[in-house]
Amino acid sequence: MKERKYLQVWSLDEVFQDGNQASQFREHLKHLEIKVSKFEEKLKFFHTPKDLNESLKVVEIIEFIIDIRMNLSQANSFITCLLAQNPKDQNATTLRGKTTSINARFESAFKKVQTVLVNTNQRLWEGIIDTEDLNNYKFILNEWRKKAELHLSDEEESLVSDLMVDGYHAWGQFYNSLVSSIRVNVQIDGEKNELSVGQAINLRSHPDEEVRKESHRALEDKWNEQEELFAKILNHIAGFRLQVYKKRGLENALKFPLIENRIKEETLNAMWTAISKYKKPFTNYLNQKAKMNGDEKMHSYNFWAPVTKGNQKIKYEDAVEFILEHFSQFGTELESFSRQAFDNGWIEAEDRPNKSTVAFCAGFPLSGESRVFMTYGGTITNVLTLAHELGHAFHNHAMKPVNGLNKQYPLSIAETASTFSEMIILDAAMEKAESTKEKLFLLDEKLKRSVMNFMNIHSRFLFEKKFYEERKEGIVSSSRLNELMQEAIDEGYEGSLDNASIHSWVWTPHYYMTKSPFYNFPYTFGYLFSLSIYAKAKEKGKEFEKDYLDLLRDSGSMSTEDLVMKHLGEDITSEAFWEKGIELCVKNAEEFITLTSS
Repeated sequence: MKERKYLQVWSLDEVFQDGNQASQFREHLKHLEIKVSKFEEKLKFFHTPKDLNESLKVVEIIEFIIDIRMNLSQANSFITCLLAQNPKDQNATTLRGKTTSINARFESAFKKVQTVLVNTNQRLWEGIIDTEDLNNYKFILNEWRKKAELHLSDEEESLVSDLMVDGYHAWGQFYNSLVSSIRVNVQIDGEKNELSVGQAINLRSHPDEEVRKESHRALEDKWNEQEELFAKILNHIAGFRLQVYKKRGLENALKFPLIENRIKEETLNAMWTAISKYKKPFTNYLNQKAKMNGDEKMHSYNFWAPVTKGNQKIKYEDAVEFILEHFSQFGTELESFSRQAFDNGWIEAEDRPNKSTVAFCAGFPLSGESRVFMTYGGTITNVLTLAHELGHAFHNHAMKPVNGLNKQYPLSIAETASTFSEMIILDAAMEKAESTKEKLFLLDEKLKRSVMNFMNIHSRFLFEKKFYEERKEGIVSSSRLNELMQEAIDEGYEGSLDNASIHSWVWTPHYYMTKSPFYNFPYTFGYLFSLSIYAKAKEKGKEFEKDYLDLLRDSGSMSTEDLVMKHLGEDITSEAFWEKGIELCVKNAEEFITLTSS
């Protein structure tokens, strides 16, 4: 039978024709500007409601907000895709500036709406949100009221939004452009190769230790060269953020990220406390793997190395077929959606230079589509990344029938569907393993994910928390950032990692995301939450897909604690909830040590 071929280069024409030259996209931006202008004009006559009859005015304003948000999301996703496929695209850079400016105007106007709503009498407010047209948005509208309590005056909010365009957001955009332009020279099989950062990072799972080490050194040298510049970018982003927090009366830099993720601080603390209790089995795993390489301690450049020798290269077509086969065993909707994504050119996976380094999924709510971006290098890690991003896309797909305001879910839940999809594929590969060697290879891949979530993400969280505390007192030097990173890695990994990249504060893009502060703990949350969901899926079989879709569709309209209680019957403010998921991962670590010891 002839092998099926799948495109590895996406098509964006179905979204807006002709890419960055698109008159269609420019027309979209023109209409978007008109919509925002009409919204601003409407707000001149929008005042704090005095009686229940005025609920219709609130409905009208909300319809404006829903429409503009969907159009903005469509535009932002398109620009993100253009700049990911070609970071040097000058037209796309210009269009991004335009889109950012429109977005700032909208955000400024939107905050005025929140201020009007927060000033509404509490009893009247309860009556308004109980009306037929607004009852469905009760959670979101109450959330707006809470956020509005942190607002500055209308004039100050407008000024902050305007300054963000060429200040705050511009620094984040500059970071992405800078990393995308960097080239690294790495020798492979005696040949010198000029690689993008993404391609060089992909070499961390190369079977040859010398290549891994060479890539690690080349990247570290490059970061060392540029650390002063990156330190400036990071300090400016954090400084801007902290000044805004200070004006809002927020002393704790974590408060806003917790609000955005709809998570209580006690939930976050319970999760990290449970994880800190169970690190020993994972340090044992790292030590055991180091011994297998003839080392006393795990070198960071060997962490992603395949644990067994042999050719582990996986063709893209085989990866796609494997994903589709095992998604189909979970549920028909996940499989048919993913097939549609592959067949319709929604995936950009080609391994080529001059691409962005970061894998992502972009949603297009107006056209009901998504696009997945990554660099596929033929490793099991790449296969899992592909499944991960398809999980994000499936979450977007699940939200299609959900009403307007309830479509937006927090990052803590955003990493759930992606991690769940990854688990389906990794577990399927484990079950198909025909030898101890193959099983060990996949068990190692499973454990890498546990280590990343329990140790690496923890170190990122510790670094960022400490950095923000010090940044309040002034600029943090590049040498101090290196020290903070080393301290965080030592604590996060409990001293079990050697030759760690003290410059991981440079090449971890999450620190520079201006729209998502503290984008670290949502990964660990999503990972452990997914373990609970996956346990239910294994128990119920294919019929679980309906429950899963219901959970995803509720993810935009309730707190994270309430979501988990409703769909899993669990209290996530309790350490016991997190320990159950961690204990499953501990068994993997114990099995790995048993298999490798014998």
